[in-house]
Amino acid sequence: MKQLWRHYCQTFKNIAADSSILTTLILSVFLYSFFYPTAYQSQQAEALPIVIADEEQSAMSAAIISQVAKSPNVEIKAITGNFAEAEQMIETQQADGILLLPENLSNSIRRGETGGIGLYLSAANFLKTKQIGLGLASSIEHALAEQAEKFGSISHFSPAISVHQIPLFNTLSGYGSYIFPAVAPLIIHQTVLLGVCMLIAGYRERRWQPQRAEMAGIFLAILTIGCLGCFYLFGFTFWLYDYPRGGNFLGMLFSVPIYIGCIISLALLCASFLDMPERTGHVFVFTSIPLFLLSGAAWPLAAMPEWMHIAALALPSTQGIQMFIQLNQMGVPSAYVWPKLLYLFIFGLCCFGIAYYRLKLKVNSIKKDA
Repeated sequence: MKQLWRHYCQTFKNIAADSSILTTLILSVFLYSFFYPTAYQSQQAEALPIVIADEEQSAMSAAIISQVAKSPNVEIKAITGNFAEAEQMIETQQADGILLLPENLSNSIRRGETGGIGLYLSAANFLKTKQIGLGLASSIEHALAEQAEKFGSISHFSPAISVHQIPLFNTLSGYGSYIFPAVAPLIIHQTVLLGVCMLIAGYRERRWQPQRAEMAGIFLAILTIGCLGCFYLFGFTFWLYDYPRGGNFLGMLFSVPIYIGCIISLALLCASFLDMPERTGHVFVFTSIPLFLLSGAAWPLAAMPEWMHIAALALPSTQGIQMFIQLNQMGVPSAYVWPKLLYLFIFGLCCFGIAYYRLKLKVNSIKKDA
């Protein structure tokens, strides 16, 4: 136990002595905890530019325009009576949508006819398209409901039954609340992977002979750093930016050490193939984007080719991201994530065993050759 404690403390000293490892393994977690959420702090696109083509120019169209102007989702850039002029503004990217109020709008309302109002949206940015559609739909519906009451005795017109979307987990329907809970486990994955690879590759440059107590001390030291990083992101950062959190708190506490242990074991195995710390950046830095794309958060796994789906599920990052979204945001019972925990535990155990064997074998073979 004394040797284990000594190697445990020595690992922290070695990390603090190397600025590259310290920045990658510890400081980068604090940097990303503010960098990512700040970029998406607005959560939703607001004041998106639209142009209104008011061909009728009546009291009805004026009421609709008044309601649309109150929506925070859109900003009216121009009101014109010429639809071709409105199209020109879309083509020159002066606006992202057109609201067409045709000449026969009032008569259509009185006679209870379907159709009439036209909504044309640019498909260049789907997030903008969604927000414009939501903003205009609610405004138009409210305006038509008020106007229809005036003609209740004349026609049988009534607006369609409203469909109200109520998100279960992302209550603000915000992009930050969606993206950062998925990115947070990957941040920990990458910082631990890169940091451990740099640390072990540096040891191997000095013909390091790993002992069991030293391997255990290194493992526990990185496990401490990784768990604290997870608790910091899942606790303080989620609370600071008001992201969905705390769905299954006890399940999260139990799952973090297993996830971090699996990543450390994978990092030790990867480090056994590296000849110097700088090689870590050459080999692993680019993997962040592919790992996120394969996590199922950016694109559904079911929509991927079968071979890619299987490969994605084999990655610890995919299992971890999906597991922590279920625990932190959805609040699923712990029983639902047991298969993921079991896979991460077995995967980590296999990687640690192979890594220890390779590190011992590699050093011994080098000494024999020398």
